[in-house]
Amino acid sequence: MDENRLKHSLAVARKMVTLGKEYKLNNNELQDLFVLGFNHDIGYEYGNNSNHGRIGGEILKGNNYKYWKEVYYHGDINAQYSSLYLEILNKADMQIDKYGNDVGYAKRLEDIKNRYGENSITYKNAEILVSKLRSENWKWKNI
Repeated sequence: MDENRLKHSLAVARKMVTLGKEYKLNNNELQDLFVLGFNHDIGYEYGNNSNHGRIGGEILKGNNYKYWKEVYYHGDINAQYSSLYLEILNKADMQIDKYGNDVGYAKRLEDIKNRYGENSITYKNAEILVSKLRSENWKWKNI
């Protein structure tokens, strides 16, 4: 992974801990969130934007990592899997830009649009995901 991806991953890990505290998670759970956030983009080492989650999830599954499904399904607007950790991962990932800055949802979407184009599937899916994450009616428990 390049330096920016590492910065992004570290910042996502830290953001996940911050979000986890809002969910009143204990220290062991916060540590799990940090490790998950740091490893969520490991698939970029072997894949690309469209398949990095699945590749990373498979790598981690092969290494018996407990939260491989969260990596596998992160960013997937049609995921048939849900968990609190996946929700927290998606919230953090969609607020941290590619340089590791916490920019919030709006600026993150703007960054994705500028990089991939307004009509790209990447941008359209990111818009849908952020809309779901912002919705009070959509929570991991309800899927």
